[in-house]
Parts: sequence; structure tokens; C-alpha cells
Amino acid sequence: MYHAIVFLPLAGFLLAGLFARSLGVKGCEYITTGFLMISAVLSWIAFLTFAYSGDGPQTIEVLRWVNSGNLNVNWAFRIDTLTVVMLVVVNTVSSLVHMYSIGYMHHDPHRPRFFAYLSLFTFAMLMLVTADNLLQMFFGWEGVGLASYLLIGFWFKKPSANAAAIKAFVVNRIGDFGFALGIFGVFVMFGTIELSTIFANVDGVSKTEGPVLEFLGYSLGADSALTVICLLLFMGAMGKSAQFLLHTWLPDAMEGPTPVSALIHAATMVTAGVFLVARMSPLFEYSHTALAVVTLVGATTAFFAATVGLVQNDIKRVIAYSTCSQLGYMFAALGVGAYGAAIFHLFTHAFFKALLFLGSGSVIHAVSDEQDMRKMGGLRKHIPKTYWMMIIGTVALTGLGIPGTVIGTAGFFSKDAIIESVYVGHNAFAGYAFAMLVVAALFTSFYSWRLIFMTFHGKPRASADVMSHVHESPNVMLIPLYLLAIGALISGVVFYGSFTGHETGGHHEGWYNGFWKEALFAGADNHILEEFHSVPLMVKLSPAIMMIIGFLGAWLMYIRSPYIPKELARQHPALYSFLLNKWYFDEIYDFLFVNPAKWLGRFLWKKGDGWLIDGFGPDGVSARVLDVTSKVVRLQSGFLYHYAFAMLIGVAALITWSMFGGAG
Repeated sequence: MYHAIVFLPLAGFLLAGLFARSLGVKGCEYITTGFLMISAVLSWIAFLTFAYSGDGPQTIEVLRWVNSGNLNVNWAFRIDTLTVVMLVVVNTVSSLVHMYSIGYMHHDPHRPRFFAYLSLFTFAMLMLVTADNLLQMFFGWEGVGLASYLLIGFWFKKPSANAAAIKAFVVNRIGDFGFALGIFGVFVMFGTIELSTIFANVDGVSKTEGPVLEFLGYSLGADSALTVICLLLFMGAMGKSAQFLLHTWLPDAMEGPTPVSALIHAATMVTAGVFLVARMSPLFEYSHTALAVVTLVGATTAFFAATVGLVQNDIKRVIAYSTCSQLGYMFAALGVGAYGAAIFHLFTHAFFKALLFLGSGSVIHAVSDEQDMRKMGGLRKHIPKTYWMMIIGTVALTGLGIPGTVIGTAGFFSKDAIIESVYVGHNAFAGYAFAMLVVAALFTSFYSWRLIFMTFHGKPRASADVMSHVHESPNVMLIPLYLLAIGALISGVVFYGSFTGHETGGHHEGWYNGFWKEALFAGADNHILEEFHSVPLMVKLSPAIMMIIGFLGAWLMYIRSPYIPKELARQHPALYSFLLNKWYFDEIYDFLFVNPAKWLGRFLWKKGDGWLIDGFGPDGVSARVLDVTSKVVRLQSGFLYHYAFAMLIGVAALITWSMFGGAG
């Protein structure tokens, strides 16, 4: 079964990529989508059978892969609760994105290539989440990077799409360099990159005395070495999951088709970093410094991205910054050791964020490919089905629910679990993270409802021609929205106890104990599960209060008194520009890195290559030979008296030399 889950998307990619002419456009669409749906169904079967079976991790070998010296790596699937959860997330969202794309990409002439890329993306992500070792994980890691480059730049005739694809690829290379160094460090310390062996030996290795690792000229003891390795692994996670400082590629990735945005931002690429830290949690549990850094970066990202989302006007960019912010929530939870809560939010977030992205695609489809919310408005009655799907995605994202009850949307359960876990966290940045996440919850509610009000309410701001063509999307695009809406509404209440643990007879039950068995019973001291269920009432109420304030603020500014946003922007132009320009990170990076790199490249091209190498190298020697020969050629005039004169001069010179030479 697991072989089919992983390799069916690969088969779809190969068939659509190599035999598109034979299969035809419809054949490619139906084959790739059908294979993904089969994988999704099998993933749910695996999820329901394995997660509730209580079995420990299993290894399914595929083939022998690398045997070099002490490095022996087999291609194998590691099947545990974390794996089956990720299989459900990846294949469910990917299959629905495939189905949605049949309608959304209907007019594109290159649909076989698009569907082939989608299937390649899914296969690479499945390779990553089923990896039994770090090399296989890195293979899948780079695979999703390649596929994202191909999909973001799918419309390669657009310069902006090419620039966005290159930017995503280059920024991720920075993080991937850290990930690769982390893998090298793991191999040096443990003598293997096979996950189960690493987890079994981490407690013993952490107690090793004396230097165990050389890094940048320093000899590191076990504690310091584990911290450095975890920080390097987290550097990779920062790039892939678009965390603060390495986030700049994510909004630009909106240049790809909307289904690509849903796939990248909901289920695959950006969740890879969260998965990596969760998978390697047995190592992170032995480095309080690394966990503190994860908490700091995650909380900062949640706040930063939420502030930028407040003023963006592109409907897809608002949701993109929302994704960035929600990923920050997940990392903040990971940093305090609430791994179950982090993966729970990853699980629920996949449903409502994919719903929002695909819903925004339905809006864009309806208004003749317009993405600026300032040119929308009044669409509620024209596309009511899309409107209600976007409402469901919004209430799930903002966390609508009644604290202390089982009434609530998916985001209500998972986001509140993170905020409560961070409140009881023990690392140095837990208090800072709690404050940032609560404020981010307020901003999330505001920009989410701002999107709804600007897009669907008020008077139409589009041209009469555009409004005359507004239409609801076909069922092939709406059915995926309906299915995602179900997940956005009920996945939280159904799986809350399983992910976060619930008290029964004085014991916490659920997947948690099996989920993080290696982390919790390898000598680590992690009591977050016991503590986060008993937080003060105001902590439990804080997300709901922030959600209500954000909703009322958006209603006041965009429904009741729509002149207020313009007046605020006029009164605070510096702050408005600061947020609108995304804290000027692109400009800062251009100044610090891009422009100096261009200057250096231009200098080496003009001076190094042109003046030095071409001037004094082979081209220079060739030019001098040509100069000399051009002058010598002039001596060959073809006149006899010129040659006689030259001979006479030569004879005279010879006689003179003989006379004076003999005299000497």
C-alpha cells in the first residue's frame, strides 16, 4: 500500500511528462488526478489503521541505495504516526488541487506540463515525509525545491514569474546549505544518518565527554555540537518554511498559477521545515538553546507577517503572508516542545489555507484574472458559493469558537492549543512568543475580514465590462472547495484529543505518547502536555477576544466607515509605507547582497575577464601576433627594386659587421 501511495504520483508525472502527445490533454489531466485520488484514499486508510493501532515505527525497504565506506543508506519508508499524518495532508490537498486545476487551467495550452509538474511536486514531498534517513529526506527536500521552481515560473514568458522562481530557488539554497551541513554534523557525531539509530543513541551521545565535533575551527563538546547541528537543521527549515529573514521568496511565489499557491502554501513545500524540526525533535530536545531560537524566530515571523498582511491589496499576497504568519505559530510551538500542537495546526491549516487559496482563485477566475482587491467589491451576490466557502476558510483561520467547549472551527482548536502551550513554555522566549502570537491573532482576524469585506461587500469597484462577465466557477472547481470546507470546519474537534492528548483517569492519552516517544523517553524533560491543559481562563479567552476585536475593527473600517483606512494612511505615511513595503526587506537585501554581487560580477566580467584574461591571455597573444604579421605583410610589396634595395642594405650591413668584427 505504501509503495502505491508514494509511487503513483511519480507514475503520473512520467506519463504526463513523456507521453503527453499520445495521451492528449484530457488524458494527462485524468491520469494524474486519478492517481493522486487513489493515493489520497490509501493515505486515509493508512492514517486510520496505523495511527489508532498503537504500533511503533515501521520500516519498509524499497532498495539498496548508497554504500560508500562507513555510509550505508537504503531507500526505505519510515512509517509512524507523523508520517501517516503528513501523507494525509499532502495527498488530500494535492488531489483536490489537481481536480481544481482541471477547471482553473482550462484555457492554458500547456496543461500536460502543468499536471506533470504538480505530480512531481507531490512525489518529492512524499519522498521527504516517508524518509527513513537524512539523505533520502534531503533528496525529497531538493525535489520540492526543483518542482517549486518549475511551477512558480510555469508562465515563463512573464519576466516577473521568472524572477520569482529564481528568487525562491536562490533563497532556499541558503537554507539548504545549512541543512546539508547539519546532515554532515549528524554523520560525524553518530556515524549514521539513519533516523531510528540516531534517535536510539542521542541520549548516550549527549553524555559523551571531550570534543566530538570540529566546526569553523572550534572543538565542540557534545552539548555544543548538538546545538550547532540543530541550528543548522533549523536554518534549512527557515528557508523552506519562509521564516523571518529567509521569508522574502514566499510572497513572490504568487506569480505562479493559483493552484500552485495552494499546493506550495498549504500542504507541501512550506510545511517541510515544520516537519523537519518535528521529525528531529529527539535531537532538539537536548538543546535548549536551539529550541529557544526556534521559538524566537517563529514568534517573530508570526508577528512580522501579520503586520504586513494588514495593508496588502493583492488577494493572494494577503493569504501568502497569512501562511507565513501561521507557520510562525507552528515553529513557536515546536520551540517550547509542543510538537503535537504544532503538527495539529499544520494538519488543520492545510484544509483552511488550501480552501482560502483555491477560493481566491475562484474569485480571480470570476473577475477576469484581476487580483487587486481595490478593484473588486460587491461580488457576494454574483458568486455566492465561492463567498460562503471563503467565509468558512476565514472563520477557520481566525479561530471562531466558544472557549471551553467543543464548538469551534479547525483553527480554533489548533491555534488555541499553540497559544496555551507557548504560555506554559519554559524557554527564554516563551513569554515573548505568547505576546507576539496573541497580537498576531488580532492582526490575523483583521486582515482576514478585511479581505472578505473588500472583495465581496460594498459597491462594485470593477469596470462595468468586468462585472458583466462575473460568473460562478464550474463544479470541478467548487467540489474541492466543499471538501476542504468540511475539513476546515470539523478536523479540529475530531482530532483535538488525538494530537494534543486528553486526560482520562489521570493519564494523558492519544497519539502524543506514540507520536513523540523518542523525544519524551530518550532522557528529555518535557512536561508541556501536562501543563498546557491547565492555563488561566484569560489565556484561554485571549485568542477569542483578539478575534472579535479584529473582526469589529475590519467591519468598522471597511463597512461602517470606509474612509478611515485612507485617513489613517494619510496621517501615518511612514508606518503605512513601512508595512506596504514589507519592512523594506527586499530593498535592504538588494543593498546588502544583490547590488554588491552585481557590482562584483560586472567588475570581474569587465576587468577580470575582458581586460585581464582577454587582454593578456590567449586573445591578447593572438591580437599581438596579428599586429606583427600585419606589419610584416607590408614588407612584401612585390616590386623587384624593393627586394634589391633590401639585399643591398643587408650586404652593406654584413660587410660592416665583418670589418669591425675582424678589427676587434
